[in-house]
Amino acid sequence: MREIAAKAEVALSTVSQVLNNRANVAPDTRERVLQAAAELGYRPKVAIDAPFAATSSTIGLITRRRNHERLIVNPFYSYIIAGVERECQRQHINLMYANLEVDERNHAQSLPGMLLNELVDGVIIVGAFLEEAVADISRRIRRNIVLVDGYTSQEAFDSVLIDNYAGAVNAVTHLLDHGHRHIGLIGSSPDAYPSVLERRRGYLAALAARGIEQTYIEDSPRLERIDAYDAALRLLKRCPQITAIFAINDDSAIGVLNAARELGRRVPDNLSVIGFDDIDLAQEVTPALTTIHVDKVLMGTMALRLLRDRVSDPERMAITTTITTQLIARESQADLALPLSREEAPPLGVG
Repeated sequence: MREIAAKAEVALSTVSQVLNNRANVAPDTRERVLQAAAELGYRPKVAIDAPFAATSSTIGLITRRRNHERLIVNPFYSYIIAGVERECQRQHINLMYANLEVDERNHAQSLPGMLLNELVDGVIIVGAFLEEAVADISRRIRRNIVLVDGYTSQEAFDSVLIDNYAGAVNAVTHLLDHGHRHIGLIGSSPDAYPSVLERRRGYLAALAARGIEQTYIEDSPRLERIDAYDAALRLLKRCPQITAIFAINDDSAIGVLNAARELGRRVPDNLSVIGFDDIDLAQEVTPALTTIHVDKVLMGTMALRLLRDRVSDPERMAITTTITTQLIARESQADLALPLSREEAPPLGVG
C-alpha cells in the first residue's frame, strides 16, 4: 500500500479506501490508485466462497489408464474434465488430476499420490472402474466421491449418468421413422459395461415397440474403431439386407463407416449409420455422422456441484443426476427408398 501511495502520490488512507472499494474517493483519484497498483504488479484478491472453502478447497479428478497404454486424449471424457475444471475455476476450488493405472483385468496397480497423502477433500471418478477400486478410494476419502459415467452395486455414491436407454430408443426410432426395418447393432456385448447394456436394451425396446422381432447384433469386445470395423464387416457380409446400423458410440460408428466403404456400401445411399456421444470427430468425418448428443461439459459441472454438496452435508442420501440426450441429424442417415409393406405397423411411441 505504501508503494502504491507513493506512485499515485496520494495518502496511505486513500489507497486503503480505494482497495476496499469505499465510495468516498473521487473517480480520478480512484483510477490513479488502481493504475498505480496495476503497474506495480498488484492484483486484487478473489473472494473465495467461504462456506465451501472452509470444508473443501482442493478436489481430485481420477480417470483410468491401462498399463503401457499410450497417453491419448479421450474425446468423450476430455469434455467432462473441462466441465469440472471450469466449475472449479468459477467456485475458486483447486483441482488435482491423476490417472489410475490398471492391468488387463481392470485391477488398480497403485493409487495416486493425492489419495495416499490425503491432499484432496473429495474425488470425482470419471469412467469405468472396478468396485474394489472405488471402495478403496472411498475409504481413503471418507466417502466424498462422485462417479461420472460410473456404476457400483454394493455402495450408493453420488453419480452423474447419461440417459443411455432413452438415447438409444431415440436413435433406433429415428431410423424406423425413416423406413428402415433391418437395423443392426454394433459395439456391445452381453457382459458389457452398464451404460453400454442400457443402449443395447434401448435398441431392442425400440424394435419391439414397432412389432419387429428380427434383430441384427454383432458383439464387439471393446468400444474402439478397429473392433467395430471388424464387427461391421462380419455383420454386413452375413446379413446384406441390413439398411441401417446403430453404433454404441461415435468411435464405433466411424469403424462402421470404414467397413461400409470397404464393402462398397455407400453411406447414406444404401446404408444409414447413427452413433452416440457426439464427439468432435462426428462432424468431421465424411459423411458427417448423425448421432445422439450428450452434454459432456454439463456432466462435469454437475459432478463438481454434487461433490461440493456432499462435502457440506456428508450424511445426506446419495443423489443420481441423469443427463438427457438429443438426436443430431447430419448426413450419414437417410430415408429408405423402398416402400413399406401394408403389414408394417404404424409408428408407435416407446415408453
